Amino acid sequence: MSNFVVSATPHVRSKDSIQGIMRDVIIALTPATVMGIVYFGINALLIVAISIASAVFFEFLYQKLTKQRVTIDDLSAVVTGLLLALNMPSEAPLWMPIVGSAFAIIIAKQLFGGLGQNFINPALAGRAFLLASYPTAMTTWTVDGVTTATPLALLKTGTFEPSSADFISALTGHIGGCIGETCAIALVLGGIYLLVKRVITWRIPVVYIATVLVLTGLIGRNGIRVPHYEILVGGLLLGAFFMATDYTTSPMTAKGQIIMAFGCGLLTTLIRIYGGYPEGVSYSILIMNLCVPLIDRFAKAKIFGAKPKEAKKV
Repeated sequence: MSNFVVSATPHVRSKDSIQGIMRDVIIALTPATVMGIVYFGINALLIVAISIASAVFFEFLYQKLTKQRVTIDDLSAVVTGLLLALNMPSEAPLWMPIVGSAFAIIIAKQLFGGLGQNFINPALAGRAFLLASYPTAMTTWTVDGVTTATPLALLKTGTFEPSSADFISALTGHIGGCIGETCAIALVLGGIYLLVKRVITWRIPVVYIATVLVLTGLIGRNGIRVPHYEILVGGLLLGAFFMATDYTTSPMTAKGQIIMAFGCGLLTTLIRIYGGYPEGVSYSILIMNLCVPLIDRFAKAKIFGAKPKEAKKV
């Protein structure tokens, strides 16, 4: 007679580890990080280094003080620090990534139970906190040492005149913006890497980007319709590939992911065109993060073996 072993779920386990997934995200972000440092210089490098070091330190400190197991070796704090840095301008004061990392790690992540328990993306929460607290420092952009407006700000005011040179600059990253959001080619390469490694699926980034592309093409801004340019500039590619796809704060089902992605695209477009702020990626993702429990409830998968409800007798 064969022996049967009864054990608790899950019975099917993935070979992927948290550390492995986070390592792949870091690798995918490397091209955008390198291009940001190349274009924005030593200050960008310092912000990236300080942000990562601060995120790791605050996670270590919190877990030590609360007598929890220290988990900084899973690299999740490194990813949070890196994403926060890439969402900051290169000329931000060097103390700002420290403040942002403290908020992201302690308030947005650890106070809710740590990795897997947070309900909003920690890096975006840190950025939103910095933007609300220090709006001038978080919206000052420089290119080649000269303060300049971002392409989205020019679109917002109706002073943008589209040309092939602007399109090339958006692809290569020689434009105003946050450290990690300006080089579209680098971000797309990183996104493709995550798709090939199956760290993320196509649903959220493709639906998110496609929604913004279609809606901005239909609505336009001040008579200007440049939907292809809208998806290359600002934080759309960074948000679609690297932050909206966060496992903890995105829906579990395919249907739910499509709903969230469409919501992100819709909100991003509405904020960009009708809101007072030229960019809407961060807030759209954070708002849809809050909707994830409701989306999961609406789009929950059918339980294996469940029977349909019996028809009511007349």
